[in-house]
Amino acid sequence: MSAYKSEFLTVLASRGFIHQVSEPDALDARAAAGPITAYVGFDATAPSLHIGNLLSIMMLRWLQKTGHHPIALMGGGTSKIGDPSGKDASRSLLPNEQIDANIASIRTVFARFLDFSGGAIMANNADWLDGLPYIPFLREVGRHFTINRMLTFDSVKLRLDREQPLTFLEFNYMILQAYDFLKLYELHGCILQMGGSDQWGNIINGVELGRRMLGADLFALTTPLLLTSAGTKMGKTESGSVWLNADMMSPYDYWQSWRNCEDADVGKLLKLFTELPLDEINRLTALKGQEINEAKKVLATEATALLHGRDAAETAADAARTTFEERTLSAGLPTVEVSAGEIEGGIGVLTAFVKTGLVASTGEARRQIKGGGLKVNDATVVDEKMKLDRRNLTPEGVIKLSLGRKRHVLIKPI
Repeated sequence: MSAYKSEFLTVLASRGFIHQVSEPDALDARAAAGPITAYVGFDATAPSLHIGNLLSIMMLRWLQKTGHHPIALMGGGTSKIGDPSGKDASRSLLPNEQIDANIASIRTVFARFLDFSGGAIMANNADWLDGLPYIPFLREVGRHFTINRMLTFDSVKLRLDREQPLTFLEFNYMILQAYDFLKLYELHGCILQMGGSDQWGNIINGVELGRRMLGADLFALTTPLLLTSAGTKMGKTESGSVWLNADMMSPYDYWQSWRNCEDADVGKLLKLFTELPLDEINRLTALKGQEINEAKKVLATEATALLHGRDAAETAADAARTTFEERTLSAGLPTVEVSAGEIEGGIGVLTAFVKTGLVASTGEARRQIKGGGLKVNDATVVDEKMKLDRRNLTPEGVIKLSLGRKRHVLIKPI
């Protein structure tokens, strides 16, 4: 469909969020006629969501900004199984305590993007999945699913084509996700489920289950796979995933992850991950040569402001400018505190880089040293037995550790 009447779908289409949508005309008419309720599900398999999840969170945000009602569904129940979509192997089963802790950690991000006092809802599918009686569930819900159809879904075909086992536990995931849609329709009048393109089959299952069991008109909408202009999956840096929780990725490192995007991706990312007007985005995208770096800084600051707040975004931008443009030491760089006694006794350089999180292990630190990738106070580390002590403290009373040209952490004795 080329032109939508509803503001919600018009915004999503103009900013590049839509990959597939079921019955677009009917959904558009419902959204144009009045407020609708839509949801996205988030499994709690880690203490933080990542940039791939942010695409769906931004859709929920635009849903609310255009007058509708978003539901962020926590997978307290489905996380006990694990979504097989896009996975070559079964996920490790997490203990219930870890899932609960992950949900508590993840919840903090949503308050930045959704107004829970203004109609947004946070639900947990454990509320209805954990107590399901098995035989009645199979009779009432399971009979609407055929093995023939389930074998055609990508999440199943991928695993079987690669001759990897798919457990019966995982096979049930798509049934439970479909049931989630049914329950949210019953509880909140939810008519739309949104998600990534790999979720299309699972979402359509829910659409069809609602029609068969309740005669409900439900809808599906998915986003494109988030790829760089080079065709690689977006959301990874040299140090791993781009996490949304500040305790797993500092606002400064988050800012840098956006600043370091490819030139050709700036326009797409501005549309998806900021709320700048399209005219301003087009102006920034049209910048050429070195000027495109200004567009990247705007992207980094606006995206960071949405997640961490305007003050944290401006602090990160100032720290980057001080470090890279003015070539001076910025107090805004990520800082790890250590005891003064450790500095007096001397910290091994390998241990120091692991402690700051710049590398994952001493083995990785050794490999980086061999390649000339680690620096202390801007001097390349050549001796893996080097000790850092008070002689390495700068006039500001810190030690600057660097991985490559763009990742820096300060060690501060206390």
